[in-house]
Amino acid sequence: MNIQNKIMLITYADSMGKNIKELHEILNQYYSQAIGGVHILPFYPSSADRGFAPIRYDKVDEAFGTFSDIDALGKDYYLMFDFMVNHISAQSEYFQDFLKNKENSPYKDMFIRYKNFWKNGEPTQEQVDLIYKRKPRAPYVEAEFTDGTKEKIWCTFCEEQIDLDVSKPITKQFIHETLESMCSHGASIIRLDAFAYAVKKADTNCFFVEPETWDLLREIEKVLSAQGCEILPEIHEHYTIPMKIAEKNFWIYDFALPVLVLHSLFNHTGAYLKNWLEMCPMKQFTTLDTHDGIGIVDVKDLLPDEEIETVKEQMYQRGANVKKIYSSEAYNNLDVYQINTTYYSALGNNDDAYLLARAIQFFAPGIPQVYYIGLLAGENDIALMERTKNGRDINRHYYTAEDVSNEQKRDVVQKLKSLMELRNTHPAFGLDGSITVEANGDKLMIKRTCSSSQITLNANLTDYSFTIS
Repeated sequence: MNIQNKIMLITYADSMGKNIKELHEILNQYYSQAIGGVHILPFYPSSADRGFAPIRYDKVDEAFGTFSDIDALGKDYYLMFDFMVNHISAQSEYFQDFLKNKENSPYKDMFIRYKNFWKNGEPTQEQVDLIYKRKPRAPYVEAEFTDGTKEKIWCTFCEEQIDLDVSKPITKQFIHETLESMCSHGASIIRLDAFAYAVKKADTNCFFVEPETWDLLREIEKVLSAQGCEILPEIHEHYTIPMKIAEKNFWIYDFALPVLVLHSLFNHTGAYLKNWLEMCPMKQFTTLDTHDGIGIVDVKDLLPDEEIETVKEQMYQRGANVKKIYSSEAYNNLDVYQINTTYYSALGNNDDAYLLARAIQFFAPGIPQVYYIGLLAGENDIALMERTKNGRDINRHYYTAEDVSNEQKRDVVQKLKSLMELRNTHPAFGLDGSITVEANGDKLMIKRTCSSSQITLNANLTDYSFTIS
């Protein structure tokens, strides 16, 4: 099924119901008109990071179902799958064979070995300082081989996520075959997770390295376009990087919108939001919430630095159970640029503010994505986070089929569903249309026009009332 200009749900395979089959039943029962697509977060066997350390891609994790369940879901909704272009699980057959057979492993070139990558087998302090990294030291894991030797292997994220050398023929072959397989199971669009980290080059920041990153993107595009599938590179960084990608006619994420909307609602002004809505492209997927935290880095220079600090403090002060410690090392989170919270709780569990935030998102350029927690206006799950000591789990509650049924009784959930159905059916939201925005004090007007159709949102950013005409 091709991408449709209809709202896409983001969910894990076991977060709304216990598996893919139950998820499908729930969506058909309650959300068949509100949702057109599903981004089903990694559903492969994985060793860490809630699916993002894939062991293999040719199988669905048995706890979630089978590819026939995926295929059935794809008959009713267009699908997005994740491909972890930057890394693979330390438990994968590729890495395990490398540990066992070292120089005799057919997979030895798939990984970045410090001894081969750096001039003297080790980076200088200057080279380490240059790297855009997630750890306070050089990004590596010390691999221990069966023969008792040890070696540093590039590892950007957790120790279960071993980086791939995307420049090598064997890795290119692996990428090619994996992507073709994904398309055969009904993916309309592939999300390239951690894409900007994939290309490594000494004496650079190893993040969105040009021109090699473009070469990789074009190689992937070639494979996918032959299968009628599209690409969504996932990049959390300064907005100018995704805008560069958009200029080359790829889909991008709008990760700036979440903080801009919070700023507008907290400070009763749409001035900064207006600037962004008028400059961002139509060929994008908009978000307020995802499986990660609320990204701060994405909004730099779209808000002045002092306003960014203000909105962060407001989240901690006004949000329901939004605390600094939940985004710290104490909760296994070194992502200083993400705040761990549900979007509903960031807005103090305020129904009116939340519905207005969604209305703004649905009027913004692009196709809206709604995370499953956001679909049910979910509050921060402190109990789950305390159990796992993972800050991001505050925003990863598990709903049973019965829970989803009970949530339907809430007024905010029903009103959100009506807004979603309107966004999916009104012709003025066509992606070849235009947007007009006016921001005067606490009044915000967004008008979408496509051919002869028009729809207008008039909102009050102080009392959160709004009308759609």
